[in-house]
Amino acid sequence: MPIEDMEEEGLAKIPDLNIAQWIFTLKNNANDGETKTKLMNAIKEQQATPLYDMVCKDLKWSVDSGLVTAMKNSNKESLVKLDAAIADAEENFGESELRDALLKKSEFLAQIGDKDGAVEAVRKTAEKTVGLGNRMDLVFLNIRIGLFFTDHDIIKTNIAKAHQMLEEGGDWDRRNRLKVYEGMYAMSVRDFTLSAKLFLDAISTFTSYELMDYVKFVEYTVWISILALDRSDLHKDVIKGSEILEVLYQCPDVKKYLFSLYNCQYSEFFQELGRVEQILKADRYLAPHYAFYVREMKIKAYAQLLESYRSLTLSYMADAFGVTEEYMDTELCRFIASGRLHAKIDKVGGIVVTNRPDSKNGQYQTCIKQGDILLNRVQKLSRVINI
Repeated sequence: MPIEDMEEEGLAKIPDLNIAQWIFTLKNNANDGETKTKLMNAIKEQQATPLYDMVCKDLKWSVDSGLVTAMKNSNKESLVKLDAAIADAEENFGESELRDALLKKSEFLAQIGDKDGAVEAVRKTAEKTVGLGNRMDLVFLNIRIGLFFTDHDIIKTNIAKAHQMLEEGGDWDRRNRLKVYEGMYAMSVRDFTLSAKLFLDAISTFTSYELMDYVKFVEYTVWISILALDRSDLHKDVIKGSEILEVLYQCPDVKKYLFSLYNCQYSEFFQELGRVEQILKADRYLAPHYAFYVREMKIKAYAQLLESYRSLTLSYMADAFGVTEEYMDTELCRFIASGRLHAKIDKVGGIVVTNRPDSKNGQYQTCIKQGDILLNRVQKLSRVINI
């Protein structure tokens, strides 16, 4: 996918997910004047009365009654025109024109933030839609509505519906589009393994500009893949991925984050991880998971360093990560105690000794345990048969 603007290949940005991000930003920073101005301009431009009501409630804004009255009147006029167009299409035109009129109403309701009205209008439009491709586009519209309002039921139901439609047929563009939509949802519910797989599959065929731009998509892909993939897969799919590397020249911070971990430059990696943490905190999809993400990335970095040695000093590890010995000791104790790192700390000698699990011995113990369970079941069964 070339970097130049190819947004005309995407579907309409209805609803505009940037607005949902602005609302999230203002929830965390009510004094962000620039974001507030952009949000209010978008609401006024689209005459989005239901959205304005929701924003005032969520952000505890005082309601501008004059603005609400003007927007409601505008909405009524628009709906009267749209309903008239639908009635005219039913009486004087064919199924195709009726479907187009219904779609315009669906998109209008989605744009002004009327979630329930939009979903119902999409359902009515789908009843009049024959082509599989057009029906799938309606499913994508529903998923975007779900993403905008963070409605998991709408998203899951329509992703399942899209998969059923793809079994009937479906062109490659919509197959690839569904991967991005499903990957976005998987990322938002912390299924990073599935998200990384779907994003990487779609990286060379991305056209879903209605969700985000291509640079943002690549950033998500890199952040998620670093955590979800092992070192060999990360090298094959990301480090050597030409489409990703092309974009990373525009994103030096993301590139530094990726290569600092891969090249074992742990001190630099920790600094970049701190920067990524702040970005994730401000992202509406990843904010609920930023603490989990940072913890797992720390574990991954510690484990990567420990794998290279049978033992190493605590001071060496602290220097490698650019932190104090006390901090490193606390971190390692926490992760070792929870079973996430296989090592022991010799506090007297100030040495960390790796304690790699013996997979063969583990398999033997599992086999013995399962064998005991099986024998117990056979004995119980024999007693029942004898009786």
